Amino acid sequence: MGCAPFPGVIPAYRQDMRDPDAPRLPSSPGFWRSPLRGPWLTSVLGLVLLAGITVLFVTGLVSYAAYNPGLSPVNDKTPDKGILGFYLFAWPTRPHWLYRLNQGVHVTLGITLTPVLLAKLWSVVPRLFALPPARSLAHALERISLVLLVGGGLFEFVTGVLNIQLDYVFPGSFYPLHFYGAWVFFAAFVAHALLKMPTALRNLRHLREERNDLVSPRPAEPTVSRRGALWFVGGGSLLLFVTTVGQNFDGPLRRTALLAPHGGGDPGSGPNGFQINKTAAYAGIDPAETGEEAWRLVITGPAGTVRLSRAQLAQLPLHSSALPIACVEGWSTSDQWWRGVRLRDLAALVGYDAGDPPDLFVESLQRHGAFRSAALRANQVADPRSLLALYVNGEELSPDHGHPARIIVPAAPGVLNTKWVARMTFGDL
Repeated sequence: MGCAPFPGVIPAYRQDMRDPDAPRLPSSPGFWRSPLRGPWLTSVLGLVLLAGITVLFVTGLVSYAAYNPGLSPVNDKTPDKGILGFYLFAWPTRPHWLYRLNQGVHVTLGITLTPVLLAKLWSVVPRLFALPPARSLAHALERISLVLLVGGGLFEFVTGVLNIQLDYVFPGSFYPLHFYGAWVFFAAFVAHALLKMPTALRNLRHLREERNDLVSPRPAEPTVSRRGALWFVGGGSLLLFVTTVGQNFDGPLRRTALLAPHGGGDPGSGPNGFQINKTAAYAGIDPAETGEEAWRLVITGPAGTVRLSRAQLAQLPLHSSALPIACVEGWSTSDQWWRGVRLRDLAALVGYDAGDPPDLFVESLQRHGAFRSAALRANQVADPRSLLALYVNGEELSPDHGHPARIIVPAAPGVLNTKWVARMTFGDL
């Protein structure tokens, strides 16, 4: 009794006996038996990805521009990028939430689209094994674009998700890997969309299935409708959205962001109680170097070099700015009140006109991790809200938020808001 199969379930060996002609290779037309596969389902998923991935690619390029890649090799870590690394404009500082919005959309949408991508790949899997590999030159080009599309899509989504989780298990730096992968994937995506768009629109318009290599010649009994499958995929996307979008907010909603990075741990409460990415200990900051007696900010310009203690900086004219922090991993904070010395006033100390300052190169005490130095464009230095911050929300910066001083600039990626600043060099970069 214990070995009897469930009622209505036919063991695999008995299936073979009843249907000796059942195909055993994935390249055989009847191997894939799901009745859900067909042009209509594939077209719906494809059009969702067409819109979503276009937004992902555009927001990715915008994020790249926010790093001011013209200030390479300081900011831009992409080697031999050539024409792919085109640089059209200096990244603006207004509105001050621009990068926060862009990166929040990029990361949240990428996570949300993951079930749609997987469903799309499942819907076309018979085509990946179809033989012969190429029936004509046009078919060969389509197959090559399909390989690049599938491989590039999986690569971009996997590396993106790993980066969001701060799991750098892939070989090399995330920045160039994701950059080059995006161009390969999007080129294949555009080629595939141009080839398939007329067919996809026709399938949706007529709401009918055309016999092709996605429709099984021997379909199994359906267990769910195509619309039911779409609801399932949509529900998965909604679940991922709900467990991701909270990373863009402070307070209780952030606790719902189960997929958000938690590299900084619990930020605690009080004026410094907002999200961080890396702690002072993780960055290798020695407390002895940041004490009042030991730490000096070194500022260099055409008029020479100035060394200032934190107490001397606090005696300079101080200004306040309400600015968020937005990280490339997608998380951000709401506006915090920062108080410190304007960057353009520091430029004036070393020989520049405060109304027309140059680019700025900033170096940190940080020993571990990327972006131990960063560069800012002249327009960022000139903005009156750009500060060398000494205080946040009415209290001195905590060690994890960059004590004794940190950069804060409107609309800039978090990695350019350098913490634990040690040296500032003004001049065209």
